[in-house]
Amino acid sequence: MAKRQQRSMLDDTEQGSGVGPERLCAVTRESRDSSELIRFVLSPEGIVVPDLDRRLPGRGVWIGCDRKLVEKAISTQAFSKSLKTKAEAPKDLADLVDALILKRVAGTLSLANKAGLAVAGFEKVFAALEKGPVRVILHGADAAADGCSKIDRKYKAIQADRGQPAAIVNVLTIAQMSLAIGRGSVVHAALIPGGLSDRFLEEAERLIRYRRSTIEAAPETAPGAADDISELSSEG
Repeated sequence: MAKRQQRSMLDDTEQGSGVGPERLCAVTRESRDSSELIRFVLSPEGIVVPDLDRRLPGRGVWIGCDRKLVEKAISTQAFSKSLKTKAEAPKDLADLVDALILKRVAGTLSLANKAGLAVAGFEKVFAALEKGPVRVILHGADAAADGCSKIDRKYKAIQADRGQPAAIVNVLTIAQMSLAIGRGSVVHAALIPGGLSDRFLEEAERLIRYRRSTIEAAPETAPGAADDISELSSEG
């Protein structure tokens, strides 16, 4: 009886297939791994809020990790329909999700730096590549292409020799990287292998996945951006 009551409290988007971590996207109605979706819940005031940690109480609505899907969920009132109650979704909810994921990316980079996993600066990144394994290369989103390509060529060659993909991330601006690492003008950085480096990649991949539809639609995508996305995605 208790199990039946508990199940009745869950929306069908949370029940998914009933097996494993899969959940049902409230927009596409496709069952996907929960790592590929974003959970939303209602605040006590009836406002839809993102639950990126998937820990907030209450029934959840799962939406694919894609900005366009979040925008569609707002326009089609998917939150109210899934929760079967009035749910006010802020018009800027898609922007809020982007900002929250971006904050997690920067925060994880900061933690990795405090743990001694980060090196910053063109010469130090090159030295790190020659010294040992590098988990991920970071470039400021507004960094000059020339400096990025020199590091990338060396990194990709090294990873190819090891039979491993090259994870290259450029979702943070120079200012954001500098703030996270705690020093001025961080244009290039690298993370050596470690748990926080893996976590950084997971968060960065989520941000790239969320922004992917926007990037693909942009008429002036930076050269090599698609390659960076595919390399990062292969790590997930």
